[in-house]
Amino acid sequence: MLKSFSVGVLILVFLVMGPLMSFNPSEEIIAHPQEQQWVDSVMTTLTPTQRIGQLFMVAAYSNKDQKHITKIDSLVGQYGVGGLMFMQGGPMRQAILTNRFQSKAKVPLLIAMDAEWGLNMRLDSSMHFARQMTLGAMNDDRYVYLMAREIALKMKRLGVNVSFSPVLDVNNNANNPVIGNRSFGESKEAVSRYGVAYIRGLQDHGVMAVAKHFPGHGDTDKDSHYDLPVVQHNMQRLTDVELYPFKQSFDAGVMGVMVAHLYLPNIDSTKNQAATLSKPIVTGLLKEKMKYKGLVFTDALNMQGVSKYHKPGEVDLKALLAGNDVLLFPEDVPTAIDKITKAVKKGQISQAEIDQRVRKILHAKYWTGLNRYKPVKLENLQEDIDRPASRVIQEQLYENAVTVVENERNFIPFRNLDTLSIASVAVGTSVNNTFQETMSNYAPINRFTIPDRYAPDTAFTNIIPKLEGNDVVVVSIHGMNNTAAKNFGIGTGTLAFIEYLRERTNKKVVVAVMGNAYSLKLFEGNKWLVNGYEDNPVSQSLVPQVLFGARAAQGKLPVSASKKYTAGTGLPTATLGRLKYGVPESVGMDSRVLEQIDNIATEAIAYAATPGMQVLVVKDGTVVYNKAYGHYTYDAMKPVTKNTIYDIASITKVAATLQAVMFLKDQGKINLDEKLATYLPEVKGTNKANLVIRDILAHQAGLKPGIPTWQKTIDKRKLKDTYYASTQNDTYMNEVIPGVYSINSMEDSLWAWTVKTPLLPQQKTGGYEYAYSDLGFYIMKRLAETMLNQPIEEFLEQNFYAPLGLSTMTYTPLIKHQREEIAPTEDDTYFRKNLIRGTVHDQGAAMMGGVAGHAGLFSNANDLAILMQMNMNNGNYGGHKYFGTEVVSEFAERQFKNSRRGLGWDKPAQDGNGPTSALASASTFGHTGFTGTAAWTDPENKLIYIFLSNRVYPDASNNKLVKYNIRTRIHDVIYKAMVPKT
Repeated sequence: MLKSFSVGVLILVFLVMGPLMSFNPSEEIIAHPQEQQWVDSVMTTLTPTQRIGQLFMVAAYSNKDQKHITKIDSLVGQYGVGGLMFMQGGPMRQAILTNRFQSKAKVPLLIAMDAEWGLNMRLDSSMHFARQMTLGAMNDDRYVYLMAREIALKMKRLGVNVSFSPVLDVNNNANNPVIGNRSFGESKEAVSRYGVAYIRGLQDHGVMAVAKHFPGHGDTDKDSHYDLPVVQHNMQRLTDVELYPFKQSFDAGVMGVMVAHLYLPNIDSTKNQAATLSKPIVTGLLKEKMKYKGLVFTDALNMQGVSKYHKPGEVDLKALLAGNDVLLFPEDVPTAIDKITKAVKKGQISQAEIDQRVRKILHAKYWTGLNRYKPVKLENLQEDIDRPASRVIQEQLYENAVTVVENERNFIPFRNLDTLSIASVAVGTSVNNTFQETMSNYAPINRFTIPDRYAPDTAFTNIIPKLEGNDVVVVSIHGMNNTAAKNFGIGTGTLAFIEYLRERTNKKVVVAVMGNAYSLKLFEGNKWLVNGYEDNPVSQSLVPQVLFGARAAQGKLPVSASKKYTAGTGLPTATLGRLKYGVPESVGMDSRVLEQIDNIATEAIAYAATPGMQVLVVKDGTVVYNKAYGHYTYDAMKPVTKNTIYDIASITKVAATLQAVMFLKDQGKINLDEKLATYLPEVKGTNKANLVIRDILAHQAGLKPGIPTWQKTIDKRKLKDTYYASTQNDTYMNEVIPGVYSINSMEDSLWAWTVKTPLLPQQKTGGYEYAYSDLGFYIMKRLAETMLNQPIEEFLEQNFYAPLGLSTMTYTPLIKHQREEIAPTEDDTYFRKNLIRGTVHDQGAAMMGGVAGHAGLFSNANDLAILMQMNMNNGNYGGHKYFGTEVVSEFAERQFKNSRRGLGWDKPAQDGNGPTSALASASTFGHTGFTGTAAWTDPENKLIYIFLSNRVYPDASNNKLVKYNIRTRIHDVIYKAMVPKT
C-alpha cells in the first residue's frame, strides 16, 4: 500500500496472499488481471440505476425493531445500495444482521463502522481502547499501530471492512466542541505520524482506513452535527497546517478520505456551502491539486451542517456533483436515486462519471476480499472479538500516556510509605472505584468519595476535618466531559476544595485529572498534577501505579492547555519496583487457562472445602490474577472481597518471625551454626541449650511438633480463673477473644513449658530426623526479641510492614480493622467456646494475646504477595533495601538431604508429592497454613502464588481442601498458563 511498492511486488503479494494489497489510492488503480476481470464482470450485471445504488452507504442499527430491518432489506435488495454503516447495537446482533443483509445484496456490501477507539464507540459488549488525544500523549507511535491492528482484527471477525478512522484533524482550538480528544493533538507532525501508524495498522490487516475530516475540522468552535462550522483560513494556512496530515496519509496509501461539513469561504464563497458539497474543494483541491485517487466519502448527510440547508435527495446530488464517491448516511435513498438519474439525463453528470466511481468502489470491495465473500461465522464470535491480546495493548496505551505535569521536588512517585499518611478523595465516581482500590493496594488509604461532580460546598467542607491526620491528599477527578464552557464537568465546589487544601493547609495535594487535557488550565496553582486523559478501569488502575512508582510516567501533553501547560509538557518519573497490576498476557501468561481457577474454586465451595477464598498470582512483578470467591461463611450472607483479611496461620513463621531472623543474619548478629544458648543464655542447663539455630529453622532439632498447652489452662472444659479474666485489667492484658483476657505472665508460662519439653529420640548416627514443629518458632521469636530488644510485632511493623505499605498484614487485627473486614475461622466449641473472628485461631498464640512466632499474623492476599515479592527480590522493593545481602536465597535453599525444607521456608518435594505443584521449580520457597492458606514464590519463573481461605470454618476437622487437592491443583493451572518461550 506504500507508494514505493512496484506493480510486480503487488502482483507477487496477490499471488501469495490474495488481493489485500492490490488497491493503491495514491496512484491510478493498477489492478491484477483477476481483479480487473471481477470488476468488469460485476459492472456488466448492473443496470444504470443499480450502479447509482452502489454509491450509497446507509446507516444500519442492530438495536432497532423489525421495521428498521425491513427498511434495510429493501434498500439492499430493491435499491442495491453499495454499503452499510453500522451504528448502535451489539456484536452478535450486528453479525446476524450483516449475514442477512449480505444475503440480499446482488453485489457484496462494504460494511463500515465508526470505530476510532474500538468497536465500543458503537457497540456494547466491546472493548474501548483509547481516544486519539490519549494516543497523542505517547512517545511511541508503535502502540498506535498495534491498537489499529487489534481493531482491524475485531472488525474483520465481525464482517466489517471499512473503518471511519483515523481523525487527522489538527486540534488547535481548545473550544472545539466536536473534535477535541478525538484528535491526536495540535502538532501537525504528531498528527501525521500517529495517523499514518493508525492507517497502516488497519490496512495491513485488511480493513480500509478512511482519514477524516478533510480539509481539517480542528480549528472550529461549532459542531457540524448541529450547525455548519466556518473555517476562515486561506489556502496558505490550510496547506501549512490542516492539509499537512492528509497529504502524509495520501503518501502512505490511505484508501479513503471523508470530507467534512465545513464552510471555507476563502476556498468556496458560495453561501452556506459545506466542503462536502463544494466542487472546488472535493474535486479541485482534493482530487486535482492533491491528486488523491482513493475513495472519497461524504460525512453523514443527515448532519445539520448540510441537511438544514438542503432537502434529502438534493443534498446527495450536490455531494455527487462536488466529486464525492460514496454518499454516507443518506436520509432518502429512493429520492436521491431519482434525482441523480434525472441529473444524468440532463447532462449534469455523465454515466461515465458514475461508472468511474462505481469501479473505484468495486476495486475497494475486491481489496477487502468481498469477491470471495463468506458469511460471518457466528460460533465463538464474542470470544474471538474479546481476544486477550487486546487487553495488553489497551494497558500499554494508557501506561504510556499518563502525564505528570507538575512534580515539585520529585515527590511523585511516593517513597517512604511509613512516613506518609495518605488520603484519597475521588470526585464524580462511585464508592467502589478502581482508582481508590488500586491506591489501597500500595498503602493504607483514608478513602472518601463524592459521587456528584457538582456537589454543594458542604459535601467538601464536611470532609476537611476528616483529613486532619493525613499529610498527603490525592484528589482524583472523574466523570468529566469535553465541554470547555462547562469547565469540562468540574464543579466549582471541587475547584474550591482543592484550592483550600493547597492554600490553607500544609498538606501535599496531588490532583489526578481523569479527563480532557485542556482542563489542566484550571489547576495551574498545584504543585503535583497528573493527567490520565480518560476515566475507565484501565486508566484508573494505571495512574495510581504511577503515583506509587510501579510504573513510570512517560507521557507528554499533546495539546496546550494554557500558556503554562503547553504541548510537550511532561515530566518523566522513576519506577521503584513495586508490584504492577496488569493482564496475564502482558507477562506471557494465558488468561483463558487461568480461568480454569474459577472452576476449581467453585468446586471447593460446592464441596464445602471452604466457604470462600482469595487467589492471587504475580508474574514478573505484575499481579495478573487477583480474585475473591465465595463468602465468609456457608450461609452466604457476606461475600469475600479482595480486601477480606484472613488468619494466615503458619505462614506467620515465614512472614513474621523468619523476616526478623533473616534481618539478624543479614546484620551479622547471629550465626546459623551457633548453639541456642549463645543467644539465649536462659536455656543453659536445659535440653535446648545445644540446639543449633540452623537445625531449629530446618525442623531438624529434635523438637516435638507442639504441645497442647491450652489444655493446662482449662478445668472440666472451663477456663481457669488463674489464667483468664472476663475483663481486661493491668494483670490480664492479653486478649484471647473479646471478653476473655489471659494473665500477663502467660507467655512466660508457655516459654517455661516449651523449654521443659523433652526432645525426640536421636538417630543412631546422631542428630535428628526432620519433624515439623511449632516449638522451633516459639524459640526463634524469643531469640529475635532478645537480640532486637524489641517486641517482634513492633519491629516488623517499623522495619517491614509499614515501609512496604502493607495495610492489612498485622498481628491483633481488631486494633486496626473492623471485625466485618475479617473472615471468621473456627466456631471453637472446646477451648474458647466462641466464634473465632479477628483473634488468632491457634490456641497457643491466642493465649499470648495473638502475637506468637508460629501463628497470629493476618493479611489479605495482596499484602502477602508484596512481602513475598520483596523476599523474591532478596530484600529489594519499592526503592528500599530491606536486606543488604542475599540472605533470602540462602535461607530458601534445601539444608539436608533427608528433608525438602530450607531455613524456615518450605520447599517442593523432590518426588512431586509435596505441598506445591509438581511443576514448581526447585528454587521455589514458601509455606502453608493450617487455616487453609498457602504462599509460594518461584524465583526461577518469577512467579508468586497466594491462596487464602478459612477452611477451618466452622470446624477445624474439615480436611476437604487437602482431600480434593484444591491448592495444588490451582498451582498446577498457574504453571500451565505460562506460555512457553520460543
